[in-house]
Amino acid sequence: MFKIKEDTNGFYVGEQDHKEAEIHYVPRGNHTIIVDHTIVSDSLRGQGVGKALVKRLVEFAREKGIKIIPLCPFAKSQFDRHKDYSDVLLK
Repeated sequence: MFKIKEDTNGFYVGEQDHKEAEIHYVPRGNHTIIVDHTIVSDSLRGQGVGKALVKRLVEFAREKGIKIIPLCPFAKSQFDRHKDYSDVLLK
């Protein structure tokens, strides 16, 4: 099992100085963030870590009342698959 931790402008799995997986965003104004990359190490691939990171980011956006622009191809694919994320997607 893995624990998702919050970092400045993102969430990660692992340790601060050795992130095994990460989703990173860049703030764009006060109410929007741009997801620029999602990375999962080979050792965690196939375990749903990337999906869990996107889900955690969506929860974060809902808590903060912000919208997401998913420029990262993986994050974009998750938004395409999960229509229930549309409330935080900037259209």
